[in-house]
Amino acid sequence: MQVHYAEGKGEAARAALHAFLDALPGWPGFLGAELLLSPAQPELTLVASRWADEVPPVPLPDGVRAWVFQVQANR
Repeated sequence: MQVHYAEGKGEAARAALHAFLDALPGWPGFLGAELLLSPAQPELTLVASRWADEVPPVPLPDGVRAWVFQVQANR
């Protein structure tokens, strides 16, 4: 399993990441995702998504950065 994190800053990024989240279920291998906000960093929005295999080439909104992590262990 892989985990994909996409992050953006500001209100425009928050709206774009919400739309990004809504589009993820149409991609093969999608297992689930969350839109995350932190009171400690109110300008930051994060989408954490989980994938059965490799993350497909999902298009990122402008100004959003992303990373893919390979799950090494889980409980």
